[in-house]
Amino acid sequence: MEHQLINAIEAALGWNGPGELGKGFARGSMGDGGLTARILTPNRLLDIAMRRSLNRPQFRCFQKGEEVHPAIYYTDVVSPRGQSIPTVNMRSLGRLLGEGATLILDQLNVFDPTMEVACRALQWWSHERVQVNAYLTTNDASGFPLHWDDHDVVVVQLAGEKEWEVRGTSRAAPLYRDADPNITPSEEIVWSGVMRTGDIMHIPRGHWHRATRAGSGSGKSLHVTFGITQRTGASWMGWLADWCREQEIFRRDLDRSPGASSEALTEAALQLISERTPADFLAAYGQQTTLPRHVPYLDILGPLEAAVCTTRFRPEIKEHGDTVDVLASGKKLTLASKALPALRLLLSGRPVPLDQAAATVGAEVAEVAEILVKEEVCATLTAELSSGYTGLVTNAVS
Repeated sequence: MEHQLINAIEAALGWNGPGELGKGFARGSMGDGGLTARILTPNRLLDIAMRRSLNRPQFRCFQKGEEVHPAIYYTDVVSPRGQSIPTVNMRSLGRLLGEGATLILDQLNVFDPTMEVACRALQWWSHERVQVNAYLTTNDASGFPLHWDDHDVVVVQLAGEKEWEVRGTSRAAPLYRDADPNITPSEEIVWSGVMRTGDIMHIPRGHWHRATRAGSGSGKSLHVTFGITQRTGASWMGWLADWCREQEIFRRDLDRSPGASSEALTEAALQLISERTPADFLAAYGQQTTLPRHVPYLDILGPLEAAVCTTRFRPEIKEHGDTVDVLASGKKLTLASKALPALRLLLSGRPVPLDQAAATVGAEVAEVAEILVKEEVCATLTAELSSGYTGLVTNAVS
């Protein structure tokens, strides 16, 4: 999927594909000044907070370095029948932001179609799961103290300015579940300075960092962090542990008797390792992910007019003479080979208006689209979902 944000990230950081993820700190600036506002603005973030029923820890507010108690900026909307829905008290939140505070909304891609599409594009690009968090800081509010993340982060500054400090690692390749708590910050400062609108930064896993507007006076900062968690050797070993249960020898109790031999068990483990390689694990990972949420297709609501592929990772298309297989999210669909042109279009990750597509790849595109939507490989392109592509991804028949 060709996405303007990916183009901006690669150009700003001097990357040629996702192979640079996690390899080293990088920083640059996007050339398209209008792209930041298209991705997200402070007011749109506040509008999202107002219209959703959000709860801690997904939605949090910090002031003077401490988390503000939710009771201060949450309220319950009560219906005439007494039904209660927790919502953000926008008046109270506005007061906090006016004084100087930081608002954090995790997994914004769950609520906002633009961020949903951006994360999906980054997943197709990186072959890893991606989520995005948004941070709005006002006036001279401070940020988090020095910390490190257990995943690679791409930071995009969308509005205003914020001061950053990035340090090196104090433990090589730290993990969320690890043998070392990794609590002593590195003394090596990799970069310190101000991120301004349009700036992009890559912070590899384990690098200590902090960001703040303390001392900056009146103003604002809005940035988003795309968290990209890459598979590791430990991930592969965990996958092997699941596979070992197929064999009886691994399901047996360990022999505690003195002098008991573990040779057969060791040989079985070595055989399992040789049969299921890291490459096999990575291939399986892309197929085992669950299907994302989307609006279900119901013909009683009207004909299917446009569709878009919404799988977490790019589907595979395999040709077999008279037939073609589509592999995606653990599913295998087999269609006649004449469907191939329509499949390539519909599985491109770009929106497909079916009336325009019919003129390009034939009338059967409507039938193929209906199959893919019913199988949840593609989704109905609603107006809301379509807005996530507008100005960032061209449709497939442009």
